[in-house]
Amino acid sequence: MRHRPKEQVAIVDGTLIPTRDHCLAAPSKNYRYSANLHVAIDANTRLVIALGDPQPGNRNDTIVHRTSGIDQPLAGRDVMADAAYRSNREVFIPYRKPRDGSELPAWKRDYNAWHRNVRARVEHCLVRLKTYKILRDCRRAGRTLKVTAAGIAHLHNIALAGST
Repeated sequence: MRHRPKEQVAIVDGTLIPTRDHCLAAPSKNYRYSANLHVAIDANTRLVIALGDPQPGNRNDTIVHRTSGIDQPLAGRDVMADAAYRSNREVFIPYRKPRDGSELPAWKRDYNAWHRNVRARVEHCLVRLKTYKILRDCRRAGRTLKVTAAGIAHLHNIALAGST
């Protein structure tokens, strides 16, 4: 297995995968039994570099980031995430509006705009992964979800590398 350089920036996000196996899944915000799967991509190449173990769909992204094991392959790297990871000190998140209701300074607004543009890459990757029907409605056993997602991620990486 080749290790990627530590100076590469990773972007992490979670997605809900509807599953029919209720051993792994839990009712979540989409009112279906789902599993929360975390995916990390390289910010420059947009290749999938890590997958976390699927967790019940009703868990917060911060909790899933810590318990799914995705933080180990990303250790030592700069990691970007959305505002759902507020209590996680290991990732870079956008600035929040001050509690007093005042506006953010211009440099923080510029940072947030840049952060949104870069982080959109992981959202696009998740959409591409979910074009495969098996990740839109997983009928397999819950214990095979990570292997299935890894296979789909590998196909995604091959398609992305072949298009360049």
